[in-house]
Amino acid sequence: MKLIIPAILTGLAAGLLGALCGVGGGILMVPAFVGLLKLEHKQAVATSMAVIIVTAIAATLNNARTNQLIKWEVVATVGLASAVAAWFGSDLMRNLSNQTLTRIFGCLLVVFGARMLWKG
Repeated sequence: MKLIIPAILTGLAAGLLGALCGVGGGILMVPAFVGLLKLEHKQAVATSMAVIIVTAIAATLNNARTNQLIKWEVVATVGLASAVAAWFGSDLMRNLSNQTLTRIFGCLLVVFGARMLWKG
């Protein structure tokens, strides 16, 4: 029960960041789930993916109200390719150690964050 407030705050922040920046909230949720909710990294990744479904549906429904924002042909193509990759990626995630996953995640955040800062 003591984790309900951090879980709610994480959800609010992840939903806002996901809708604003298109990051899906996982960039915030995974570290919060590990640090605040004390989940193992694998649990944090899997839980984040499940939460992203709900977040994405809410944002998509809101964005779909104006038909010009969403490019549905891109959704179909990228969505199918992403679904296939995610299926195999989740198998790979389960086979890696929590420590390895944490290191990969941290490196990705640093690389993409630096790229965004320098290239604007």
